[in-house]
Amino acid sequence: MSAGVESVPETAAVEKKAAGSSFYTAMRVMPKAEREAMYSIYAFCRAVDDIADDGLGTRAERGIQLDTWRNDIENLYGGGPGGNADFLRAHIRRYGLRKADLLAVIDGMEMDVIEDIRAPDVAMLDLYCDRVASAVGRLSIKVFGMEEEPGDRLAHHLGRALQLTNIVRDLDEDAAIGRLYLPQELLHEAGIIDREPVKVLSNPAVDQAARALARHAHEHYKQARQILRTRPKGQLRAPRLMAAVYGRILAKMETQGWAPPRTRVRIGKGELLLILLRHGLM
Repeated sequence: MSAGVESVPETAAVEKKAAGSSFYTAMRVMPKAEREAMYSIYAFCRAVDDIADDGLGTRAERGIQLDTWRNDIENLYGGGPGGNADFLRAHIRRYGLRKADLLAVIDGMEMDVIEDIRAPDVAMLDLYCDRVASAVGRLSIKVFGMEEEPGDRLAHHLGRALQLTNIVRDLDEDAAIGRLYLPQELLHEAGIIDREPVKVLSNPAVDQAARALARHAHEHYKQARQILRTRPKGQLRAPRLMAAVYGRILAKMETQGWAPPRTRVRIGKGELLLILLRHGLM
């Protein structure tokens, strides 16, 4: 989107964009009001993510577009006109969505706009994951009706688990736009010094680095499952499903490996149905 969302997103339009994704399936198990709130959060994330990823305009122009979203969020919480973000107003009031989390998502997208991230250090990658994934989790747990302490811990671990899974799944797609999110420490341990995405991904040793990052993802999934096992207050079917589906995607990638040539791992409808049945989410 060149300047954000021009009007309040219709639920049907947002559903169409999300259809076929694991997010869409997870949200479908939620009650209608909560589902619509999550679709609005999804629409917000898509809008600012498109600014970072579509490559339209200079970096400075895309930065201005993100600043417009920041100003709209600030105005919205200040009681003024929300501009592009006005479609979030009712959900902010109903669920107590935190301004800091919405702004954190924008900050995460700005990291991609300032410069293409290439082999960040572990600390920078963790900050990026917090902003683009765990912040979304912190917004989501408010809609799920979770209490703050267990909810924030779940958002911390499940958000990072999902984002790290996305990183090792989307290696080639990210490289095509000049990005490489595998951390430099893991690349160096694998004997890879280069930071140029395509060159890194053509090196068979990238499998070692990707597997090491996958182990970090597994640890976050483990922590998230432990939190969910305590049965905290809230609607937990959606996060349980996301953890199950993405955990399965990660396991399939580990079986296939990341040495070139790679093929994108997917979950078929039949396999998704089995996951739903296995976890009692139908």
